[in-house]
Amino acid sequence: MTAWTTADIPPLNGRTAVITGATGGLGYETALALAAAGAAVTLTGRNDAKGRNAIQRIRAQFPDAKVAYETLDLANLASVADFAARFAAAYASLDLLINNAGVMALPTRQATTDGFEMQFGINYLGHYALTAHLLPRLRRGNQPRVVNLSSLTHRWGAINFEDLQGTRSYSPQKAYSQSKLAMLMFALELQRRSNAGGWGLMSNAAHPGYARTDLIANGPGASGLLWQINKLLQPFASQSAAEGALPTLFAATSPEAKAAGYYGPNWFYELKGSPVPARIMPRANDAAAAARLWDVSAALTGVSFEQAAAAS
Repeated sequence: MTAWTTADIPPLNGRTAVITGATGGLGYETALALAAAGAAVTLTGRNDAKGRNAIQRIRAQFPDAKVAYETLDLANLASVADFAARFAAAYASLDLLINNAGVMALPTRQATTDGFEMQFGINYLGHYALTAHLLPRLRRGNQPRVVNLSSLTHRWGAINFEDLQGTRSYSPQKAYSQSKLAMLMFALELQRRSNAGGWGLMSNAAHPGYARTDLIANGPGASGLLWQINKLLQPFASQSAAEGALPTLFAATSPEAKAAGYYGPNWFYELKGSPVPARIMPRANDAAAAARLWDVSAALTGVSFEQAAAAS
């Protein structure tokens, strides 16, 4: 089988895309590739200076790129709602939503503006709310797709319904793994809900393997066991951010991508390589737990997919 690359992305002229966490790393590389293929791409992030710089870098390579930057703080549900309202005012439809942004293994427990544990709040709940807010525009899209970024760490994750926010006991890695398991469960449950409700979405997920980004530096930092493991493994087991974005781009654009699919690299332990179907752990396929997580998320965020669908 020939390795899938950005050259395999079909023309995306006339299609709209939103990418969270797009000012650097995987999100930026995803935005760059989609813009190069002709899509109108909205990059989002919390740092406006980085956002402006990302737009300039893309246009330096592709002067005719249709790109824009918007402020979006996934740690603040009001910011999520404000962005969705601005997008809805500017665009009649949305074809691709890439839920990419994330933080990793924060050494100490931190809370979002709304009081959620930071990793669960940014990586998962913010994206849950954003997707619900954008559902009316997605339903008007041309074969709309939603791609959730999960991680290899979903394999040892667990949804601790008794302590979702880590208030009783906080572990950086457990919190991160829980948030990434939640993202994969969300992708699969969204497809089930779309099928049942006739929302017309293709929902799938991807992970980048071991990509060289600032995720560790911005999370646990340049110290501790995780950083030492990172230094040892990186030279031979990692890939660039551009390569790490390929599973996301495959999930978002390939005619071969499937609803409720999950894609990652094809090398040993899915660490690097060309995108292929990835391993989904049994916990992620637990439909009863996913339905419970969906209901809990709706209660925590105060956002209802069903109401959004009825209004669209």
